[in-house]
Amino acid sequence: MLRVGEQVRHILSDILQRGDVHDDTLQSHLVSVTEVRMSPDLRHATVFVKPLLGQDEAVVLKALRTNTAYLQREVAQRVSMKYAARLKFLVDESFDEGGKIDQILRSEHVAQDLDDEAE
Repeated sequence: MLRVGEQVRHILSDILQRGDVHDDTLQSHLVSVTEVRMSPDLRHATVFVKPLLGQDEAVVLKALRTNTAYLQREVAQRVSMKYAARLKFLVDESFDEGGKIDQILRSEHVAQDLDDEAE
């Protein structure tokens, strides 16, 4: 599952980077494919994406969902599997979560607790 997911991630990244999708939104935005999680039967792939700087996430996600059929066809041609995986696009929230945790760790209350432990 991990190997196939990584192959699908590379293929989708390559397609989006080269601008093979004829969509104005996708050609004007840089989109990172951060992770692809495959179902155990390899028939479904959840694709986590993040537009550059997190701008226009809803617009980019809509464009990806509009072009899902083309992307599925391209992935099916490039990955040799018995079935073509159905793609589901979601925005990757892990960067936002990491930012929140970093902000909490840098807050005055946490810094004060850390200073108390050092003494």
